[in-house]
Amino acid sequence: MDSFEVNKVAGGVLGTLLATMGLGLLAGWLYSPAEPGKPGYDLPLAAAETAGAGDSKTAAPAKPLPVLLASASVEKGASLAKACGACHNFEKGAAAKVGPPLWGVLGRPVGGVAGFGYSEAIKGKGGDWTLDKINAFITSPKGYAPGTKMTYAGEEDPQKRADILDYLHTLSDNPQPLPAVTDAAPADALPASTEPAKKG
Repeated sequence: MDSFEVNKVAGGVLGTLLATMGLGLLAGWLYSPAEPGKPGYDLPLAAAETAGAGDSKTAAPAKPLPVLLASASVEKGASLAKACGACHNFEKGAAAKVGPPLWGVLGRPVGGVAGFGYSEAIKGKGGDWTLDKINAFITSPKGYAPGTKMTYAGEEDPQKRADILDYLHTLSDNPQPLPAVTDAAPADALPASTEPAKKG
């Protein structure tokens, strides 16, 4: 092979290499990725928490329990409590089911039904059942007493919980009076159409 042929082959190889390199540079210029403003990216959970934080600034403040009880309905509470009848009895002197009977629950010692197999989480609570304790418990049983055997997920709606509490407080031979609005909340927190708190 003479020098002319060698030069042709070398020129072809060099031309191919230059063309390949040129195409690579052109493709990199055309399809270059955008540089992020900061390294990494926001996780969906963090974005949801940020959105929730913004919403909480505009959310209405929670009404105190006495205000909710002032507009509660025993009839609505009895209707809502029917779902609890699968595990609890409401009649005076009725035996326990899966859960303890609820007659006289308000003012009764927590875990105080003799012979019922309470979880250690409930046994360890101590004190008596008050409206505030029952409200916290039915909001989230597992949140109030981690390890409880109660499988009920809880009631998120504060007014529905107040209706249930209004019903439960009547399950007694001598119902305790409901707290007056003035005891825990200013009068202007009460809606204009609501009457003063009901008494036992």
